[in-house]
Amino acid sequence: MRALSPDSTRYDLLLSDEYGRLRARPSLLREELLAAPPGNRPVIIDEVQKIPDLLDEVQWLIVNQGVQFVLCGSSARKLRRSGANLLGGRALRFGLAPLVYPEIPDFDLLRALNNGLLPRHYCAAKPQGLLGA
Repeated sequence: MRALSPDSTRYDLLLSDEYGRLRARPSLLREELLAAPPGNRPVIIDEVQKIPDLLDEVQWLIVNQGVQFVLCGSSARKLRRSGANLLGGRALRFGLAPLVYPEIPDFDLLRALNNGLLPRHYCAAKPQGLLGA
């Protein structure tokens, strides 16, 4: 996302300081974005599933200020289980699926079965560490 939209405001919830301050006060997201000059770039929140309460702030900013967001994360199940605001009718969901064989030049079935079809795993010369993670 950084490469696709380098000028976007970005919140990375894997950073402990960022996570801590937004976890303690989700309204900081709204306050900071309203204080910033308006722009056409989307706001990127990475690992949004770590703070489900942020989604209420996101909805308010979408509805009342027209702010656009890119919400990234690896656990949609965690959001559904937590009863989080899923932004019904206000968000489009895109999933990143593993590779499929037509996308891989010189496809190797044995490699796919042993390594999996996630790009980093399939392409790794020694995938054991990745597969054990």
